[in-house]
Amino acid sequence: MTDLSTRYLGLSLPNPLVVSASPLSQDVEHIREMAGVGAAAVVLPSLFEEQLTAKHEGSTPGSSPEMEGAPVTATPLPNLPSYNLGPEGYLEHIRKAKAAVAIPIIASLNATSPGSWVRYAREIEAAGADALELNIYNVPTSPEVTGSTLEQMYCDLVSLIKANVHIPVAVKLSPYFTSLPNLAWRLDQAGANGLVLFNRFYQPDINIYERAITPTLELSTSQELRLRLHWLATLFGHLRADLAATGGVHDVYDVVKALLAGARVVMMTSALMQHGIAYLDSVRHDLGRWLQSNGWKSVREIQGQLSRRAVADPAVFERVNYMQVVTSYKPDSHGTRGSR
Repeated sequence: MTDLSTRYLGLSLPNPLVVSASPLSQDVEHIREMAGVGAAAVVLPSLFEEQLTAKHEGSTPGSSPEMEGAPVTATPLPNLPSYNLGPEGYLEHIRKAKAAVAIPIIASLNATSPGSWVRYAREIEAAGADALELNIYNVPTSPEVTGSTLEQMYCDLVSLIKANVHIPVAVKLSPYFTSLPNLAWRLDQAGANGLVLFNRFYQPDINIYERAITPTLELSTSQELRLRLHWLATLFGHLRADLAATGGVHDVYDVVKALLAGARVVMMTSALMQHGIAYLDSVRHDLGRWLQSNGWKSVREIQGQLSRRAVADPAVFERVNYMQVVTSYKPDSHGTRGSR
């Protein structure tokens, strides 16, 4: 029988399929269904720092006292204390989820700066979470904040959290850094047990008739996976931290690609929201069949097989691929792409 097991954040998992943070995991019954169809672990929706700041420090929601000079948002924020049932309700949700299923429950903090919310990292651990994912979503808008300053804040945050909890800590990153390998290495040195690639930002749109900024939500597509594959393959083998892929995973082929690039686990959300939670079961069975039909005995055998350090020509992950693509492109007589 094909062995689908893997390890992530020091946790032994029966397969590499993890449900990432989404509204689906706000419901304990949904979490129970996820476990029933083979989810290896579940990441809960994020508890926002603004909730903690507003509750415990009495500061203006959206502001970070530790970031001097950081702008305070002029846009009214949603009712954050009630989001995810509020901070106290979030801890209770962890306890209920842990009581309902045997698979690991990974909590999530949406943090931007060190502060008194560190207490919640401890309380999240005390509530029974098996791991903690730092969903760092910090959008710099001040020209005075440098990239190096922002990156150091990320590393300091990881060091601070690691000093306050014993459970493993993963960092959910964006791809928007000048040198992602350097930041990944520094986060690894700071003690991050895992890196999750990548966060999906829900960019606002503009309503030109009402002259208003409108929130938007678009589910991912498989095309988004390519950026993840590039960085998974680039980082694999250079860090102690485990790598996780999230964003753009929709079928077994996406799962296999991420594993070949170097992911320990592959996270899914959009596909489950489109096709239902039970869809994960078919992906899990498809993964076993794909491995068996291609002569592989286990998931671990293929992890990193197509990473940058494993392929014959690592340059394909650099400028060569770009040059090959642009030089092979030829429009046809109608102005659309044709074969060379």
